[in-house]
Amino acid sequence: MAGPRVVIIGAGIVGTALADELTMRGWTDVTVVEQGRLWAPGGSTSHAPGMFFQTNGSKTMTAFAQYTVGKYAGLELDGRWCFRHIGSIEVARTPARLTDLHRRHEWATSWGLESRLLDPGEVQRLFPLIDPDAILGGYHVPSDGITVGSRVNEAQGRRAIDRGARFVEGTQVTGIRTVRGRVTAVETDSGELACDLVVCAAGFWGPRIGSLVGVTIPLQPLAHTLVKSGPLPELARFAIDPGDQSIHPIIRDQDVDMYYRELVDRIWFGSYGHEPQPVSAWDIRSHAEAAPEMPSVLPFTAELFEPSRRHAGELMPALRGAPLAEGFNGIFSFTPDGFPLMGESPEVRGFWVAEAVWFTHSAGVSRELAEWLVTGAPSLDLHECDLNRFERHQLTADYVRTRGIQNYVEVYDVIHPLQPMEDPRPLRVAPFHVREQALGACFLESAGWERPQWYEANASLLDRYAADVPGRGQWASRHWSPIAGAEALATRDGVALYDITTLKRIVVDGPGALAFLDRLTTNRLDRPVGAVVYTLLLDPAGGIVSDLTIARLAEDRFQVGANGPVDVAWLRRHAPEDGTVRIEDVSAGTCALGLWGPRAREVIAPLVHGDVSNAAHPYFTALSTEIGFVPVTMLRLSYVGELGWEIYADADMGLKLWDTIWEAGQAHGLVAAGRAAFTSLRLEKGYRSYGADMTSEHDPWEAGLGFAVKLDKGEFVGRDALVRRRSAGPRRRLVPLVLDDPEAVVMGKEPVLVDGRPAGYVTSAAFGFRVGRSIAYAWLPSDAATVGRRVEVAYFGDRLGAAVAEEPLYDPGMSRLRA
Repeated sequence: MAGPRVVIIGAGIVGTALADELTMRGWTDVTVVEQGRLWAPGGSTSHAPGMFFQTNGSKTMTAFAQYTVGKYAGLELDGRWCFRHIGSIEVARTPARLTDLHRRHEWATSWGLESRLLDPGEVQRLFPLIDPDAILGGYHVPSDGITVGSRVNEAQGRRAIDRGARFVEGTQVTGIRTVRGRVTAVETDSGELACDLVVCAAGFWGPRIGSLVGVTIPLQPLAHTLVKSGPLPELARFAIDPGDQSIHPIIRDQDVDMYYRELVDRIWFGSYGHEPQPVSAWDIRSHAEAAPEMPSVLPFTAELFEPSRRHAGELMPALRGAPLAEGFNGIFSFTPDGFPLMGESPEVRGFWVAEAVWFTHSAGVSRELAEWLVTGAPSLDLHECDLNRFERHQLTADYVRTRGIQNYVEVYDVIHPLQPMEDPRPLRVAPFHVREQALGACFLESAGWERPQWYEANASLLDRYAADVPGRGQWASRHWSPIAGAEALATRDGVALYDITTLKRIVVDGPGALAFLDRLTTNRLDRPVGAVVYTLLLDPAGGIVSDLTIARLAEDRFQVGANGPVDVAWLRRHAPEDGTVRIEDVSAGTCALGLWGPRAREVIAPLVHGDVSNAAHPYFTALSTEIGFVPVTMLRLSYVGELGWEIYADADMGLKLWDTIWEAGQAHGLVAAGRAAFTSLRLEKGYRSYGADMTSEHDPWEAGLGFAVKLDKGEFVGRDALVRRRSAGPRRRLVPLVLDDPEAVVMGKEPVLVDGRPAGYVTSAAFGFRVGRSIAYAWLPSDAATVGRRVEVAYFGDRLGAAVAEEPLYDPGMSRLRA
């Protein structure tokens, strides 16, 4: 099959790899348009140092890198290698970095990447120029290595051409024609190219291409310093073959923001340890006209590099005083959260993006995008990379610039899983924010929202609960307080108020709303007005795209509780074009509180203009009513496993809503509680969190969510794939582990060992204060996911004993929820 007509904009490593992957799958009507020359078009592909470090805290990013390394290692060009496995070493100068190398080793173990930790002597034996007295240890990945950008680019381009793809160089894209919101052609200075799909793989020129169709591509180009030393006698003695380029591992010295690789008898080293140098994508165009061969390179700034040069001499004495033969500032792309940009624009059908992709991940990203285009679903979970993941404020030019710069500064920093971006803040605040501040809330950030983690005003709760809140290790203690444990217990024993405004709220209405939602989701939605349903969105392969809570507020009006902007884009992309369905993200104009605990009804009943008894308003039903002067929608739900309600109101009435409930609740011991308590309570109850516990790589039965699937309801997206997957049976399962040591609280992504061998990984973890156990949910092979099975969790070099537990750990009879 020739497939649809595809135009890829950009013949850098991503565009060329994508042409290779598409033609490999039978789509051969592919045209790649490049403004520069083949196969070194002048973007970052042309100047990138070609170093591959595969380890990443993201399972998806590591998988991208693993595929890229495997693919490039199997390529050659005219008998020359395209990738060499020379290995990598990350060194530690500080105890904090050495500890972090243990974490990186555990990530690698979780994701199936071979690695090991080294002492200083072992580091020097692998790279003799390193002074072992300058470091405390290292981390080694044997399969990492090097490439030559133009060579691997050409190798893939030739393969694509052999299958029918066409590459057009020296051609400027001047416009993209659309008809009724769909791409129909790419306009160039050499004529028009009719097409069905456009993929923007233009690198840091991406924002310019996106602007041609009104699509924001949120990346910030920044320049950083790369330098080649003059010849070094210390390397000359190894007589490295110029064709090999390097025989010793590539090096990262992240404590000082530097990296190194050999180049025969020289060292090529780069630094992020200088003032950020942001560049406008539009300014790069002007620079391209002045420097057409290499527009991605700016002049060397010796004064910015001088501190890094000193650091280099500390690590490798041979570099002290060594001449610098060449230097420049190379431009790379940074996004607001550090992940690539992939997927179809929500505004323009047929306009796809593969942007902000580093060489290390290039083939992996291209493979997944090709799978997505050809089959309708990628094989890897891409929620971290989806173009549509950003809120509107995150697409503003100032936000993209500020966060891009901060990501540059922190590119090699040790980042705690809960550590929020500090600038710009605050951006989004719930109407209760002033009351939360008065209670001493400790705020972290979520999608720009200031979200309380715990409240200092609750410190007195420790007088009652301190014995039930054990200590924890240094890492797990960051961005946490024992007050959070007391808040969790106060919720179980009494009643607590939670700010849940960060939850995404979507209204879907219109005469076609029911049929539309029923076709997209797994559960049965044709239920009476007032019913609330937990359901799933699936991709065509049966993987979980999201989980939703849908309340039927009227015959043709539904409130959808979702996970983020990707869900909004998913719904809009699948909506009928006949106007029978309207989809509105109402999150910014509304607010939400969770009132939960065994005394919740005592607080709310006197305030509500209606009956909130269990008989009149049972579990998983909705009620439109008033609380005092405030019109509200109340959903009888509880993500913490206690009696209670999610309460929604317009944002302008939010402060009044808080004050009304707060005042009434004081007689019943009402406290405010934060996200840390919430996480503990949900894990005690076994509730999943999309993106952490399950993703599109998992099906509902593996994830323990089969109850939300009704195969007999009729057709829905992913149903056929589910039928096939169910008949095969689950290969793995998501299960709760309870750790032997109550003070050992892990954070997620740690490897789980069965019979001493890596078998799975932790997803979410917290201490369960009512069950008195440290809990870690984890994916394990089905044959190991049996209750009572002994396992170990690797954590900063230790092996923590644990056992698979039966879930839920708390209130298995559901009596408290249905009280």
